[in-house]
Amino acid sequence: MRRFLIIAVSLVLAGNMLLGQELKPYTMGAQSSEALDVVREKTSQALVAAGFTILGDYQPALDETRWVYVINSNEMTGAVQEFGGLTGFAAALRVGLTVEDGMVNISYTNPIYLGYAYFQKNFSDVEDKFLTVQKKLKQAMTDLGTVMDQPFGSEEGLTPKDLRKYHYMFGMEYFEDVVELTEFSSYGVGKSIIESKIAKGGDTKLVYAYEVPDQDLKLYGVALSGEAGEAHFLPIIDIGSPKHTAFLPYEILLMGNTAVMMHGRYRIALAFPDLTMTTFSKIMSTPGNIEDLMRSVTE
Repeated sequence: MRRFLIIAVSLVLAGNMLLGQELKPYTMGAQSSEALDVVREKTSQALVAAGFTILGDYQPALDETRWVYVINSNEMTGAVQEFGGLTGFAAALRVGLTVEDGMVNISYTNPIYLGYAYFQKNFSDVEDKFLTVQKKLKQAMTDLGTVMDQPFGSEEGLTPKDLRKYHYMFGMEYFEDVVELTEFSSYGVGKSIIESKIAKGGDTKLVYAYEVPDQDLKLYGVALSGEAGEAHFLPIIDIGSPKHTAFLPYEILLMGNTAVMMHGRYRIALAFPDLTMTTFSKIMSTPGNIEDLMRSVTE
């Protein structure tokens, strides 16, 4: 009985500590003095050695100082398979490489931060999987230079409670307020149309595609170019240091016969929670521009 009480109290204390935890959207994993192309090669090797699959990679905003790897693991897939639906956005994480002050910063999207945002009240059921992913990412960083392991992207961070119902401000969208791009006659038809349209090029380019096994879920990462694309909006919002390179690429989730995207006012704010209203106002048209670009490959 006494042992049971000790365990129960320990669990309550652990839960309270977790609820008070402040999370930030990115982790600065490591820093290297080597050239970007060298670090790119080492990063891809380290990620694979740590147990990740590289789904795709690209140069966001056509910026020669940046590179992004998009990764997946068995744990991430397993978590999505448990709940399906919009948790399909959690099937991929991003690792960003950025040349800053003569060094290459290797950072990544914080899996715990995104886990709370995407799984919300169900995150406790898959938390162990995301903790394993976090451990693997830290392991990969040990081979890339000076290990930093520093959270960044928000001065104060957000609590799990904040992230479960996150929105930038009153009247703005939550995670579940996705933009419905197109409804197809079937899941298979949706895949065929999206993939054929992306293949045509233009201001959209496929970075990666990942289909969740045993689910009618497929996640597409799309590079956005042109006058309203990444090269336009990224320099406006990514003004701090370290850079939020792992913010991109933007995603389309084919969920059954419906293609959706996270609303720009949610997706951008989640990645830049400290964005000021002054800066946000400079990209007022960006959520709509992104939606237009995504519709171009779904309609």
